[in-house]
Amino acid sequence: MTSPAGAAIRDEPIVEALAEATTRDAGRVREVLAKAQAAKGLEMADVAVLAAISDPGLLGELFATARAVKESIYGSRLVLFAPLYISNLCANDCLYCAFRARNRELKRRALTQEEIAREVEILVDQGHKRILLVAGEAYPNEDFSYILESVKTIYSVKKNNGEIRRVNVNVAPLEVDEFKELKATGIGTYQLFQETYHRGTYKMMHLGGKKRDYDWRVSAMDRAMQAGIDDVGIGVLFGLFDWRFEILALLQHIRYLEGAFGVGPHTISVPRLEPAVGSDVAAHPPFAVADVDFRKIVAILRLAVPYTGIIMSTRETPNIRRETFALGVSQISAGSRTNPGGYASAEEFEMAQFQLGDHRGLDEVIGDVAEMGYIPSFCTACYRLGRTGMDFMDLAKPGEIKHHCDPNALSTFLEYLLDYGSGKTRKAGERLIADKIGAMGESERRATEDMLAKVRGGERDVLV
Repeated sequence: MTSPAGAAIRDEPIVEALAEATTRDAGRVREVLAKAQAAKGLEMADVAVLAAISDPGLLGELFATARAVKESIYGSRLVLFAPLYISNLCANDCLYCAFRARNRELKRRALTQEEIAREVEILVDQGHKRILLVAGEAYPNEDFSYILESVKTIYSVKKNNGEIRRVNVNVAPLEVDEFKELKATGIGTYQLFQETYHRGTYKMMHLGGKKRDYDWRVSAMDRAMQAGIDDVGIGVLFGLFDWRFEILALLQHIRYLEGAFGVGPHTISVPRLEPAVGSDVAAHPPFAVADVDFRKIVAILRLAVPYTGIIMSTRETPNIRRETFALGVSQISAGSRTNPGGYASAEEFEMAQFQLGDHRGLDEVIGDVAEMGYIPSFCTACYRLGRTGMDFMDLAKPGEIKHHCDPNALSTFLEYLLDYGSGKTRKAGERLIADKIGAMGESERRATEDMLAKVRGGERDVLV
């Protein structure tokens, strides 16, 4: 049975919009870019026009517009997090994923709570404050309480000045009552990717398990929001089908959520297929996305949904990640491992979900980000002070959220520098902090300097 969310994903309007966009001229492209500068979002026809850009000059205008919109909303902040894979057990058979049930080349493992705590200690020692809990879509003894207990374990770890202040979760779709239990553990964002919105491709790629049900998966965000989780994250695994179709279908899903619940997703993730053990599809993507098109995807999404965070993972190389920061990315993972137990021991590709493109540690990434002029932020204030869902958007759209985000970003960045940063990174970071404070207005500067003084004096988790 087709769900309301599934019914919202309609092929015909997408095909028509893409066909019509190919006939548009440069004047139409510039009309859309002028509209995008107002940061009010774009509709399907607009997005289709931008997706059809091939002229280098117009492409440069697209990227410049995305940079301007990103800067006006997010400034120079980049939020950092680490994924924590606690299990690679899975009941699904997805052709592109190393975790798929029939993959005999993968070593299986589910971490104990003690092992999870050890992984968290290592991440805390590196300086992380945010974790994305990830698990294959099956649990030890088929017991969902494993996930609930794991979230509690992560929050329980305290070491020196460090702790994980927010756990976001990427696990299998749940029933409403299960989502309520998950919310009660104090999670931030619930994240789930449709992988591909094209039904024919979805059916070909998902051969077994509950994930084979397209509508059960696409309606997961409905159930999460019904359960009171108002921060959700969605995404596409680019490379399974035509990326132009996918971003228009993604926009249909977003507009459906906005209409049904008053607010769309808090984040969008943009992973590309990367090699994975036991997967020929992952090694040879059916619709491989070129680097220039990948940059277009990020820029277009920034203009289409300007107040939605865009997440860039370590699937991508350092250079690609750097190039997309200015185009719209607002959150990045760093120092990632994609196999259970990967932080406590050398990563074994035989247990990982996919191959990484960026193997740098957290401190090296932070130093690089700071040298580029971006503020590495570990802030989790919005989750813990109730600025989520519609409340977040009410602050974000008029530009008020920056008055919270900029000081909090600098405060949490200084925490990192003082507690965990290498000498080189600390030097670059202190220089960046001075530059950012110098560019602030008088009242914001005074408030920020007061926060930073408290951090230098030994206080932690200083928030506004």
